[in-house]
Amino acid sequence: MRLSRLGSPAVKPLTSYACKLTDAQSKALLAWLRNQDFEFRDVPYARYAAAKENANVVFYESGKLVVQGKGTQEFVEFVLEPQILGEARLGYESILNPEILLPRIGVDESGKGDFFGPLCIAGVYVNSQAIKSWDGSGIRDSKKISSDKTIADLAGLINRTTGCVTRVVPIGNEAYNRLFRRLHSVNTILAWGHARAIENLMLQKHRMNPPPVRAISDQFAAKKEVVARALMSLGREIELVQRHKAEADIAVAAASILARHEFLTRLAAMDKKWGLHFPKGASEVVESAGREFVAKHGPERLPEVAKTHFKTAARVLGSANSGTAKPDARDAASD
Repeated sequence: MRLSRLGSPAVKPLTSYACKLTDAQSKALLAWLRNQDFEFRDVPYARYAAAKENANVVFYESGKLVVQGKGTQEFVEFVLEPQILGEARLGYESILNPEILLPRIGVDESGKGDFFGPLCIAGVYVNSQAIKSWDGSGIRDSKKISSDKTIADLAGLINRTTGCVTRVVPIGNEAYNRLFRRLHSVNTILAWGHARAIENLMLQKHRMNPPPVRAISDQFAAKKEVVARALMSLGREIELVQRHKAEADIAVAAASILARHEFLTRLAAMDKKWGLHFPKGASEVVESAGREFVAKHGPERLPEVAKTHFKTAARVLGSANSGTAKPDARDAASD
């Protein structure tokens, strides 16, 4: 059995790779590609693009290099690293960037942009053992996973992983609507949910080896203080890091998968309970399902299944002046 550079059994060969190049490196790569008779073509926003056999190379104006195809791993290991980058990166990510393996908590939510169903926030603690075990597993931002079955399979993997501790905070529709009437802000609800997920995990700190050094979440509010102020006593013991596109961190990606799985599970349970199909999102199909629900069960029961501050609720109830609060532009954004 062939071993990887980290000494573990080799995973499926790499078929996609991306990194940044300096101007000098990009010129050196261009010269190499020309010398090796790669076939060049035009690609939007690319400085150059070339392909040969099983390697497809695109260097973008942003300075990002993307290599794709069955020959990606061979190209990276035998051309890009030794001849262009001058260093071995593939398989040594944890050495080049030690923070990749730091023990930490990732937090993310699902259901924020869905008219029907709850808002679910998940927190995931990971250590180096868990992170290494997920190499090649496919754990990534849930928004990049279109299959509900894949979400369920990955959620199961995450929950079974040694060295991983998870918690999910579901906010059902009735509780969500009460919170919105009191707080008048989706971001404030999210901040409370993220803080609650972190606190619930920190209550399990005795299971975390070693303890987390920080918690990472997406920056959904304009001011980072929104979440920081919501943190509870145990959550204040660790550093809070908020950043845009936080799902690029594997701890946050794992949290996004658990949150999505919880949302999908509860939405399916609603289908069964009410004998109706509740579509995801906030489209015309969703509006039609809302009208069907109101026709069968009455308008007074809509808050049991939907987020009534969405403009969709006013349209479902047949009047823009139905008495529901109107969300700002972010309220109907996808999670």
